[in-house]
Amino acid sequence: MLQADIGVVGLAVMGENLVINLESKGFTVACYNRELEMIDELINGRASGKNVIGCYTVEELVKSLKRPRKIMMMIRAGEPVDSFINILLPLLEDGDIIIDGGNSYFRDTIRRTELVESKNKLYIGTGVSGGEEGALLGPSLMPGGSPAAWQHLKPIFQKIAAHTDAGEPCCEWVGENGAGHFVKMIHNGIEYGDMQMICETYQMMKYGLGMSNQQMHEVFKRWNESELNSYLIEITRDILAYKDEDGNYVLDLILDTAGQKGTGKWTAVTALDTGQPLTMVTEAVFARCLSALKDERLAASKVLAGPNKVYDGDKKLFTEHLRQALYASKIISYAQGYQLMRAAAAEYKWKLNYGGIAMIWQGGCIIRSAFLGKIKDAFNKNPELNNLLLDPFFKNAVEKAQDAWRRVVTAAVNIGIPMPAISSALAYYDGYRAQRLPANLLQAQRDYFGAHTYERLDKPRGEFFHTNWTGRGGETSSSAYVV
Repeated sequence: MLQADIGVVGLAVMGENLVINLESKGFTVACYNRELEMIDELINGRASGKNVIGCYTVEELVKSLKRPRKIMMMIRAGEPVDSFINILLPLLEDGDIIIDGGNSYFRDTIRRTELVESKNKLYIGTGVSGGEEGALLGPSLMPGGSPAAWQHLKPIFQKIAAHTDAGEPCCEWVGENGAGHFVKMIHNGIEYGDMQMICETYQMMKYGLGMSNQQMHEVFKRWNESELNSYLIEITRDILAYKDEDGNYVLDLILDTAGQKGTGKWTAVTALDTGQPLTMVTEAVFARCLSALKDERLAASKVLAGPNKVYDGDKKLFTEHLRQALYASKIISYAQGYQLMRAAAAEYKWKLNYGGIAMIWQGGCIIRSAFLGKIKDAFNKNPELNNLLLDPFFKNAVEKAQDAWRRVVTAAVNIGIPMPAISSALAYYDGYRAQRLPANLLQAQRDYFGAHTYERLDKPRGEFFHTNWTGRGGETSSSAYVV
C-alpha cells in the first residue's frame, strides 16, 4: 500500500493548493476534508493521476502516513483547531507531528504545543503567507513549536517554500511553541500598515491631486522600479488599470468599507500588552474600523465642515514627495514590528533570528519586497540592533526623505485628506528621536490626582517620589508599577 509523506486536512483554497504544491515537489500527499465531496473533486480533478491519496475518515488518513506521521491542518483558526487536535491525539503514536498552518493566535499555539507534548506527540504552528498563489507555487513559511519536529519537516517545508533570488528557501525554524505564529502575526500587522499607507497615498493622488486611474497606474509602475519595489505596490499598479467588460475601472465600483480577520487587531493588542508603540498597525486597524462606518460617514459628510480644495502646488514634485513619504513610513512600520518582536522574544524566551525572519519574508509572502534585503543586512551586521532607525542605511534613508514626508503630512492636513498611518509614522519618528517628551507633566498629573509618584532627573533611576501638591493630600503615595 502506498504511504504518504504528509497529510493535509482542509481542502479549501489554501489547503488544496498546498496539496498540489507538495505533490509537484515529489511528495506523496494524503488528504482529508470534513465535506467528503471536496475530496472527490480534488482526486478526480486537479490531483487526477498524481500521488495524492484521498482519505474519507480521520482513521484512514492516519493509517496512510509514514512514521513519524505528519498531519498539517489547513482549517479555520480557533475552536476547529482544538477540536481536530482532540480527534487526532488518540489515533497517533508517540513522536507523531501535528501541524497547524492556519492563522492561529500565537498564545493558542503556546497552549496547544504544551498539550500535544504532554501526550508525547510533537506540535508545529507555522505561518503560511502568500495567499492561494503562494500555497501553490511557493509560500513563505514560519514554523515554530516543538524543536524535535523540525528535522522531520525541514526537508519538506524548505522544498515547497518560495526561494530568494540567491536560492535561499523562504522558510527557517523560528522558535519554540508560539514563535512561528507570532512572527506570522507580525507579518500580517506590517501588511495592514503597508496596505493602509498605500491607500492613503492613493487617496491623496485621486482627491488631493485630481489624478486619473491611468495616471496613478503609471506612477505606481515607476515606483515599483524604485526602492518601493514590492508585491503590494505591484498589485496596486495592476488594480488601478483594471477594467471590466464594459470598460469601467473596477476599483471605482468597489464599496469603501474594509474587512479584516483579526490578525491586525491581535498585533495591536499584543503591542499594548508589551508596552510597545506600534502606532502604524494600530492606526491601520482603526482606519478599517472607520471605513466600516459607511452609513455614519455618509450622514456626517452632509453636516460636518472641512476644507474643500485640492493641492495647488507643483503636482509632479508632490508626487515624488509622496513616494518619499511612503518609503519613510514603510521603514517606520518595520522598525515598530521588529521592536515588538524583540519585546516578545524577551518575554517568551524566544531566540529569534531577526535577519533570518527578513529572509523568510523576501519571497512568497504578501509583504515581500526588495526592501527586506536591507533589513536582513542590518541585523546580520548587528544582531543586537535595538531599532532599524539606528542602522546607518535606514537612518540615512529617513533623513533623506524627511522634508518630503513633512510636506506631505502638512498638505494632507491643509486640504483635509486623512493620513492616519503616514502621519502617525512621522509622529513616532519625532517621538523616538526626542531627547525629552512631555511625560514629565503627565507623571506630575498622575501624582497630583492619584499619588502615583515619579522619578527625578537629579536622582538615580528606580527611586520614586511623591509631592503633596495641594497641601491636603498627606504623604502617603501609591506604589510605582507599570501595567
